[in-house]
Amino acid sequence: MSDDPIVEEVRGVREAHAARFDYDLQRIFEDIKRQERESGRQYVSFPPRRITGSSPKDRSGEAP
Repeated sequence: MSDDPIVEEVRGVREAHAARFDYDLQRIFEDIKRQERESGRQYVSFPPRRITGSSPKDRSGEAP
């Protein structure tokens, strides 16, 4: 598998961001939410989808 420079760059940015907050997920999340608020963009959230069926095979769309 070859190294993708874009993937490496994204991983580096993610690592640097996490290090800024001592890898504390709550603080990282709060910073991301702050950036969303300050961006002025509108973000949407969709409700979770309900999964029907009682087994993984039922949920995969395959016939039992």
